[in-house]
Amino acid sequence: MLNEISMRIYGKSLGDCSNEECFQALMQLIKEKGNDRIVKDNGKKVYYISAEFLIGKLLSNNLINLGLYDDVKNELASAGKSLTDIEEIEVEPSLGNGGLGRLAACFLDSIANEGLNGDGIGLNYHLGLFKQVFENGKQKEVPNPWIESDSWLIPTDVSYKIDFGNLSVVSRMYDIDVYGGKRTNKLHLFDVETVDESIVTGDGIDFDKEDISKNLTLFLYPDDSDELGRLLRIYQQYFMVSNGAHLILDECRDKCKALGKTFRNLPELAVIQINDTHPTMVIPELIRILTTDGDVDGSVITMDEAIEIVSKSCAYTNHTILAEALEKWPVKYLEKVVPQLMLIIRELDRRVKERYTDESVYIIDDKDLVHMAHIDIHYGMSVNGVAKLHTEILKDTELNNFYKIYPEKFNNKTNGITFRRWLTHCDHELSEYIEQLIGTDYRQDADKLSDLMRYADDNNVIEHILDIKKHNKQSLAAYLKTTQNIDINPESVFDIQIKRLHEYKRQQMNALYIINKYFDIKAGNIPKTPITVIFGAKAAPAYIIAKDIIHLILTLGKVIAADPQVSPYLKVVLVENYNVTLAEKLIPACDISEQISLASKEASGTGNMKFMLNGAVTLGTMDGANVEIAELVGSDNIYTFGASSDEVIAHYEKSDYSARKLYEEDELIKKCVDFIVSDTMLEAGDPENLNRLYKEIVGKDWFMALLDFKDYIRVKEQALADYEDRAVWGKKMLVNIAKAGFFSSDRTIRQYNNDIWHL
Repeated sequence: MLNEISMRIYGKSLGDCSNEECFQALMQLIKEKGNDRIVKDNGKKVYYISAEFLIGKLLSNNLINLGLYDDVKNELASAGKSLTDIEEIEVEPSLGNGGLGRLAACFLDSIANEGLNGDGIGLNYHLGLFKQVFENGKQKEVPNPWIESDSWLIPTDVSYKIDFGNLSVVSRMYDIDVYGGKRTNKLHLFDVETVDESIVTGDGIDFDKEDISKNLTLFLYPDDSDELGRLLRIYQQYFMVSNGAHLILDECRDKCKALGKTFRNLPELAVIQINDTHPTMVIPELIRILTTDGDVDGSVITMDEAIEIVSKSCAYTNHTILAEALEKWPVKYLEKVVPQLMLIIRELDRRVKERYTDESVYIIDDKDLVHMAHIDIHYGMSVNGVAKLHTEILKDTELNNFYKIYPEKFNNKTNGITFRRWLTHCDHELSEYIEQLIGTDYRQDADKLSDLMRYADDNNVIEHILDIKKHNKQSLAAYLKTTQNIDINPESVFDIQIKRLHEYKRQQMNALYIINKYFDIKAGNIPKTPITVIFGAKAAPAYIIAKDIIHLILTLGKVIAADPQVSPYLKVVLVENYNVTLAEKLIPACDISEQISLASKEASGTGNMKFMLNGAVTLGTMDGANVEIAELVGSDNIYTFGASSDEVIAHYEKSDYSARKLYEEDELIKKCVDFIVSDTMLEAGDPENLNRLYKEIVGKDWFMALLDFKDYIRVKEQALADYEDRAVWGKKMLVNIAKAGFFSSDRTIRQYNNDIWHL
């Protein structure tokens, strides 16, 4: 199979090819096999529009989805080649940041695997978010180029002229094929050929933010700490949705002509899923194009008709209750960048104000801010949260004013992950053992994992699962030594927190625990098993406190490593440039999964699902999808702590939380927080960063790390104690794996289709 392609391309057998040549041959094989699953598009299609698609490396994922993985691996082995070595050649596409983008990638995978007609629409960021490097114990951002001459990106002939208030650009669409078990779909990424990577100055990520034609698709989430950065984000968002709107209408125009329909039938032909508020402008843009260009036959489409058409075609996924993440753009910014769209937005707002007196549901508020989520809710057909708790919070508090108006629009779609990548690909040994025990049906129906429960009391099975975890920990230790020169003890407990660096995710609380454990060991309380605490996180370039937390973690690691009394028993690691590739190594090796966000603040989380699937045990608050994990595995197989979401919401409503009071009245809390600015830490780190973080925690602590800190210590110590009984811990691992089936993104996508899309 592969040998034939290598002979065709290079005129030599597979064994004589370099790894680079093998990679190119594999890409060709995948593209040829994927072409067999391209289905003619005549019916209704979902267009999943998202600012991020964190797709990760694609080689092995594509092989698995096409059913080629085992055959290719064996053929390469017969030729003296290693698929693992060839995987390392691939560069990870830099198209996403965190859970939002990874979810979008899993959803595209599942849409194709379920045989549904659906494509993604996004932007082709040349330099990605940024590549994270550590210098002097601090995060530094540098460009992260990933586009190569031979890649999964396929240039197309699709191109549009996109008009802004003060300039026009010409787009070009690039496609990445999305291979599923039943069909091949597309991820459409729009770009400008005038983009110029050379405008990035120095060795960081600074560039001329005013030169739009050269910077438009350089970076994901450009720094918005100044006005030029915020304007650039609007340029990017409009560029994405205007291209998307033109593409959708072009494809539907062709269908209309073939089926004898018009754009008035658009809801029968297309559904546009708006992933968070970044693509919101697709709603007014579709209305603008329909009212400007008219119908397929050239007849006029009125404003009333266009609004009705678009409102029945668009659906909105809410991913947050954080105020700063629910986008609000000043009218003056939109007037400058997209004045043609402000005409539509003002009309949409006028209609809302005509119907409702409640100012909280207006699109344009009294501060002349445009609330993007309000456009989605008023002029979309569906509003979904992404976990049971999150959706209830939206309905009961955060979006209650809208829920009272549109109760029929609100629904829950608990997030999911694709098991093909997050089990079959990243944990081969566990996947193969599961198949020995219960067969391969779980690949198509993840609920079949529950069949593992019949082995819950089988000591041989438990022992085997523990051995697999041990092997994964050894593999991670070897990988980190090779790639980052980090030494970790594979015999230690691996306590892992990997996610975006944000105060609500509370990496700072984990760091305070480390300080407490440091004092504990100094006092002679030696843990039975050494502990390795591993973080992976990037902080947004302008998020000063998040970067201070990174400095705290790196400084703690330095202090502990230099202390011979503590270092044999406690290790702190922050991996550099955390991404999907690293996640695929870290997750199978994890013992304790840290999911410690402040209750009510994490919409769902998907890392919690990946860890669970790979046999880690969750230590978390009752937040996001942790609630549903707890319901599935039972209280014996998860460690929960902290204030409830109701208690947290009440604290915010009453404004009665005082970090300073806790700090001043609790000796343990004060001792741990004070260590941040102790002589030991100030000598090892930067006093400016450490003092600023200390003041932030004592004076604000907006996400209440100190509120839950002592309960966190108590429950974490219990988890570490339970870890010592390996048979008991192994059963917890098995139960978590067995109960993970619900969190398949295939299930989530079926629910989207059954309840919203109706493809």
